[in-house]
Amino acid sequence: MKKITKKMVTAGVAATMVASLGIAANAEEATYKVGVCQLIQHEALDAATQGFQDALTEKLGDRVTFDVQNASGESVNCSTIINGFVSDQVDLILANATGALQAAVAGTSDIPILGTAVTDYATALDIDDWTGTVGGNVSGTSDCAPLEDQAAMILELVPDAKTVGMLYCSAEPNSEYQINAVTEALKKLNPDLEITNYTFADSNDISSVATSASESDVIYIPTDNTAANNTEAINNVLEPAGVPVITGEAGICEGCGIATLSISYYDLGYTTGEMAYEILEEGADISTMAVQYAPNVTKQYMADRCEKLGITVPDDYEAIEAE
Repeated sequence: MKKITKKMVTAGVAATMVASLGIAANAEEATYKVGVCQLIQHEALDAATQGFQDALTEKLGDRVTFDVQNASGESVNCSTIINGFVSDQVDLILANATGALQAAVAGTSDIPILGTAVTDYATALDIDDWTGTVGGNVSGTSDCAPLEDQAAMILELVPDAKTVGMLYCSAEPNSEYQINAVTEALKKLNPDLEITNYTFADSNDISSVATSASESDVIYIPTDNTAANNTEAINNVLEPAGVPVITGEAGICEGCGIATLSISYYDLGYTTGEMAYEILEEGADISTMAVQYAPNVTKQYMADRCEKLGITVPDDYEAIEAE
């Protein structure tokens, strides 16, 4: 029989202690449930949600689960979804788009809330003294590309324009924010421009409002969720009318525009996921986290529409490959 020495016993006890500590460490690894409220389904918001999930999954693996719900463009649905997340005691809420963010802020002051695809947090949350940080239990990322550059793009591509139509949803405060900023920038570039707002309340009157807007020399559509979900209806009116459309993001541009100054919504969501990791795993204080912006913007265009309209596109634009 093999003799058991004191050294062997000591080694065995040490190994057992190490194994026990390993089990305890694994047992103490936190798991998280994250609620995702997405205002409406369209390409940009879908990409932001995917980027957010990918970032957290890459860092946490199966220690994070997601409850992803779509509000179908209805603010009342956002409130219902958020109330469900609060009842389920999720560890963090991703509010994808302005309506979702507003519902989340109204629904809880305790659970950390990260917004994404929100253009201007001060406008969305009625903050007067904006400093770049929301405070409380809220932070996130903004999808706002430089609005002065978007205004310059309108006149760069349609330099002879005398009338500009602003087409957007009146129910989306961030759309109005963008319209006001682009209008101001256009007036500085060309004080003689005639600028008219064409607003629709929801998807039911988009076609009729687009028809009214078609008398413009060029049309601008901001990062508007209702417009993004109805680009086919807009294009069915404006393309036959031969009216060029400049848009606030690539998804709308692909559907009905000629050019855009765009960001990557996937990258934006990914950045938001990294912020979530800092909050959940590293104990970051969300109240001090500044709202972050997309690091890069790209001039993009739709080659076929530009060719049909006879629009010359500068070399620094990238073609959007239509699916």
